[in-house]
Amino acid sequence: MWLDRLLQGFIDTFLMVGVSSLIALLAGIPLAVILVTSGKGGIYEAPAVNRALGAFVNLFRSIPFLILMVALIPFTRLIVGTTYGVWAAVVPLTIAATPFFARIAEVSLREVDHGLIEAAQAMGCRRWHIVWHVLLPEALPGIVGGFTITLVTMINSSAMAGAIGAGGLGDIAYRYGYQRFDSQVMLTVIVLLVALVAVIQLGGDRLAQGLNKR
Repeated sequence: MWLDRLLQGFIDTFLMVGVSSLIALLAGIPLAVILVTSGKGGIYEAPAVNRALGAFVNLFRSIPFLILMVALIPFTRLIVGTTYGVWAAVVPLTIAATPFFARIAEVSLREVDHGLIEAAQAMGCRRWHIVWHVLLPEALPGIVGGFTITLVTMINSSAMAGAIGAGGLGDIAYRYGYQRFDSQVMLTVIVLLVALVAVIQLGGDRLAQGLNKR
C-alpha cells in the first residue's frame, strides 16, 4: 500500500511537471523571440510592444509561487473546474514557469552573434527566415540548458504545491511525513526528488552539449 501511494505520488508529480513544462516550452519560446526581435535594433523593432510584454513577464516572475498559486485560485477554478488536485496545480505551475523560461531563452537568443543576423539580412533573407534558420538554431543549446533549469525549478514548485493539496510527492511528504512525524517517508521523498532532478539535469546538460557546435 505504501509503495502504491509513493508510485501514485511520483506519477502525479511527473504529470504536473510534464504538462506544465510542455505548455511553458510552447509559449515561452515565442515570448522570448518577440522580446528579442521587438527590442531596440531588433528585426521587428517595436519599443511599445517590447516594454508592455517585458512588464507583463516581469510581473509574474516577481511573484513567489506560493502567493501566485493562492492568487490564481479563481482563475484556476474557471479553467479546470477545481482548485484541488493535479490539474489545479498545472495552471499556476504553467503561469509561473512560462515567463521564467521566456527570460532564460531570451538571454540565449540575445547571445547569438549579431554578425550572423546582418549576413542573413545582406543575403535578402526574410525576417521570419532569420528567426527560424539563424536565431533559434544558434541559441538552441542555451535554450535547452534554460529549459532544464526550468524543469528543476518546476519540480521544486510542484512539491510546494503538493503540500497545499495538489497531490504528488510534496503531498506525501507533508501528509505522511511531516504531519505524522515519519522521517522515513520524508527521507524517501527527498531521495526520489533528488534522483529525479539529477536525471533531468544530466540529460539536459548532455543534450545541450551535443547541440553545441561551437
